[in-house]
Formats: sequence, C-alpha cells, structure tokens
Amino acid sequence: MTFATACDLVESALSGPLRREVVAAAAAAPDAHAALVRVREQMRTHRWGGGRARVAMDALIRDYDDRTRRDGMHILHDWDGKADHVNPNTIAVDVTSFLVDRSAGEPPDVRTLAILVDYYFLYMLALLAVRVWDEGDADANFDRLDGLVARLQGPDGSGERFIAQAETLLLIAGSHYELNDQTYIQLLGRVRQLGPARRRRVALTHASSLGCHLRFGIEATYNTDIGLMRQDNGVDYTWLCFSLATLLEAWEEARHAGRSDEATAIAEALANGLSADADAFLGPRTPSVLAASEAERDVVRDRIAGDVAAFQDAMAPHRPTDGAYSPLAFFFNFSQNVLKGTIVDATLWGEPREITLDDLLTGLPRDGQRDRRKLRLVDTLMGFARRNPDRIRGRFIPVIVYDVIGGRRAFGAMTRKIEALKA
Repeated sequence: MTFATACDLVESALSGPLRREVVAAAAAAPDAHAALVRVREQMRTHRWGGGRARVAMDALIRDYDDRTRRDGMHILHDWDGKADHVNPNTIAVDVTSFLVDRSAGEPPDVRTLAILVDYYFLYMLALLAVRVWDEGDADANFDRLDGLVARLQGPDGSGERFIAQAETLLLIAGSHYELNDQTYIQLLGRVRQLGPARRRRVALTHASSLGCHLRFGIEATYNTDIGLMRQDNGVDYTWLCFSLATLLEAWEEARHAGRSDEATAIAEALANGLSADADAFLGPRTPSVLAASEAERDVVRDRIAGDVAAFQDAMAPHRPTDGAYSPLAFFFNFSQNVLKGTIVDATLWGEPREITLDDLLTGLPRDGQRDRRKLRLVDTLMGFARRNPDRIRGRFIPVIVYDVIGGRRAFGAMTRKIEALKA
C-alpha cells in the first residue's frame, strides 16, 4: 500500500459521518459496558462501521505495522516492563479495556466513546508518521499528515485536542521502550533529511520532552546517579544533542531577525533540554554517551560560550515559579503516558480536553487562566500516577510529577554551568 493510498484510506475514515455513526451505534447499547465493548471490538478488528459508512483498516495495519516492526518499532503496542515483552493489545485497546473494567450499568456516554475512537485514529496517524520516508518527498508527506491531524481534531470528531502539529506524532510513536534502541538512531537519521522548518519543529518537541523525561530519570529512576542515567539513555542523549544543536541555530536566526516570540519559545525548549544534564553538553569534556555526537555537542557548547550573557538573559524568564505553569517543573517517564493519562481523564469525565500534549511542553504564551488549567490537569495526572505507581529498581514510584522545587534545582544547575563558560 502506497503512502498516498494509506492517507486516502485514513482520510475517508476521518471525513464525513463514519465516526459519528460508529459512536451512535455503540451508544445504542443497553449500558456503558456493552457500548465500550462494541468500540473495543472494532479497534481490535480494525474494521469500522455503525451505519452506512464503513472503512476497513486491517489491510493497512497489517502492511504498515509489519514494515515498522521489521524496523524494530512497535508504534501501536506498548512495552510491558514487568513481563518484559510487547503488550498483545494495542495502546488504544488497553485504554478502552481499562474503562470496560470500570464500567457497569450506567448509560453509555457519547463523548467518551467519541474520544476513544479518535484516540485509535491518532495512533494510525503515528504509524503513518514513521513511514513518510518510504516513498516520495518526506516533507510533502508531512504536509498530508498536517491535513489528517486537522481532520482528526475537526468537527467530525470528539473535540479532544491531542497534539498541535504533525511532528508531534513522531514523539508519540517513539516515546516508549524498544528492545532494539538502534531503531531510534535510524529514525533520527531520517529526521535529519527533512527540510529546516520541519526539522526544527521535531527538535522543539523532542528537546522539551526529553528534558522532562531525563529529569524524571535522574530524580526517580536513577536516584541521582548521573553516570547510570547516561549509560542507560544513550539514544535519548543522541536525540537531545541533535535537538539542542538544531534549536540553537534557529534561536540565533530568530533573535537576529527580531522574531522575539519565536526566539522566546526556542529558548524555553533549550532550557528544558539542557536542564536535564547541563554538564553533558556544557562541561569541559565530552562524556562517553555523546562520543558519537561530539561535533554536535561542540556546536551546542561553542554557540552558548560565544555569547553567554545573551543566553543567560534568554534563559532567565523560564525559571519555574509558583503559580505559573512551567514545563521545567514537569517530570515524567514517557510522553505517551502523559497523553494516555489525559485521555483517561477526559473519558472518565466524558469531557474533551483542549490542552494538547504540546501545550504541556511549554508555558507559553503567558496566560494566567491557561496556566491554571494546565496545573489542574497535571495535578490530576499526578493523582493517577500516585494511585498506579511503577516499580522502579525495587521502589514504587509515580511516573508523572510536577515539582517546582525540583525544576528550580535543575534550572540552577544549568545556569551555573552556563556561567562557568565565561572562565
């Protein structure tokens, strides 16, 4: 199946009445449990219909999922760290099963069903995102995905806003454990082939997400053992190094061109990424984890050292403060688990959320009301994480944390490393 044909098939599902008919047919079940089971069955078979409109996704799934598994990635399925294998059910099915197990005789909720259907199709788009290099022009293929993301989150869907841009699909696709982590190095090689604008948007989301991920690692997973964290996260450091080097070039361009809003957003992502382990990128010696990325690491260090004062001024507004949302105070194991928690919250309440995963990776634009909404959401996500902790190195640990003090500590360590470049 060609990429264009696959996109046509997904677009046929996202346009028009299909999703509304699927939800209406499921909602005709006698109770919420039966309605959720009906939706789950269509997720499992990849065959959708509830009225006159019908779409069969199974052939696309077999083809694209098989190709992607040969590359070493399991986009639709999560890794079970306790059982040490890939989960047999897709992520969308697992979330739906979570709700099935908690449902009883209450009436079906149309909005909950619609959010779950859209969540399924979000992962279809994530699967397509890692195949944009298979044929044709990858940037043009991303343009097509932009349109499909808009369709997914448009008037024919649930109203749930998952992501802000097509590039974030790569973050969703890659934010879980894979047995062969070299597949992520191969994916990065493909990302480097994209045009500057798309490459920078990928770098923006990944610098921010990896900052949150690695800060969680040093605080929770590795109990402040930075050497062990570097040893276990070589691929993450490679991606972060690419992201920082790419964003520093973009920051300098935006700053000199007078595009202050763009420069501020880039500076925030740089602060987020660097604060995870500033010494790895700014210290006098290149650590072994970045040996293969030494040229890019030198770009990061040299660009910052070349104008320390300007960089300090750019970083200062992004220090976490009480009452204002800051992604530098956000710590988590994997981005897709943050998204999953948001979806569970939305479905339990039957209320779509307008805050996207991208929104949680930035505190911009500054807006008190929006900050309060983000803070309420991360507080809810922390509640889920506390009630369902992961066992990490013998300890039960919540995998989503919002910690202003921890964010300030990481920010302070970063600023001291930047100051040391003056010497």
